[in-house]
Amino acid sequence: MSQTLEELTPILKTQIVECLNLDSIIAQELDYDTPLFGDHTGLDSIDALEIVVLLDKKYGIKLTDSKVARKIFVNIRSIAEFVHNKRKL
Repeated sequence: MSQTLEELTPILKTQIVECLNLDSIIAQELDYDTPLFGDHTGLDSIDALEIVVLLDKKYGIKLTDSKVARKIFVNIRSIAEFVHNKRKL
């Protein structure tokens, strides 16, 4: 049985926080709708590549199009929705 979106979202948040080695202050402030890239988090293109690797390793999802990735990597919720939808296929 696959996970619901509500179950997947906190798991994915934890995986992203661990993968990017975010310090505890940023991790606590990072809610599901916080923009991942920009002034608040300080994440950059290298961090985006780390998320791409995470999605491939943990979920078997390969992202090769940077335009698609930009649309998905808005926040934790948008990544979780993408992963959830891919897993339903």
